[in-house]
Amino acid sequence: MQQRLIADMEAYLQPLDFESRVEAINQLRLALHALSPFKDQPADCVLWVKEEQVKPNDYNPNNMAPPEKRLLQKSLEADGFTQPIVVMDKYDNQFEIVDGYHRYALSGGKAALKKQFNGYLPIARLENRSSGLPSRMAATIRHNRARGRHQVRAMSDIVLELSRLGWGDDRIGKELGMDSDEVLRLKQINGLLEMFGDRQFSQAWTVK
Repeated sequence: MQQRLIADMEAYLQPLDFESRVEAINQLRLALHALSPFKDQPADCVLWVKEEQVKPNDYNPNNMAPPEKRLLQKSLEADGFTQPIVVMDKYDNQFEIVDGYHRYALSGGKAALKKQFNGYLPIARLENRSSGLPSRMAATIRHNRARGRHQVRAMSDIVLELSRLGWGDDRIGKELGMDSDEVLRLKQINGLLEMFGDRQFSQAWTVK
């Protein structure tokens, strides 16, 4: 039975051109994902989509040093994509990056990588989750913090923005994996900067 199904799929896919074959395989993966016992896990369904369907967010506090970026490029060239880009659905078949911006930027910005991946990117979608700005911000921070990569000032900006959008300190701490003291410290960084933004301080007081 399984061999017959595989043979039928091969007979269906072989005549298709590259773009049509990618789309057909995506649809097959989505159909299998709907029946999977792990359908609540984003990694259960990785799709290949065109680069232009994927957009960066404008709040990511993740930063990568030049040596790490060169190593990531080498890894993509030698090993290919071993991790999909994590996204949330936007609209009209567009996706916003939650995690994987540097993989996205390199694969689309380097001619050799663009050719290697045929202008496509692998994505894992965070489904059945709120796609509102606070939820997207929180998802990005969780991914960054899990790897120990984040900039304090950018993190402070996001904490302050989430507070302005109506999230209380308890919810911010729970969603971002912070204790109450850390939330307070990050809010104070921006609060102090806003309060004294028009004053002159020595270099010892700059926030990095």
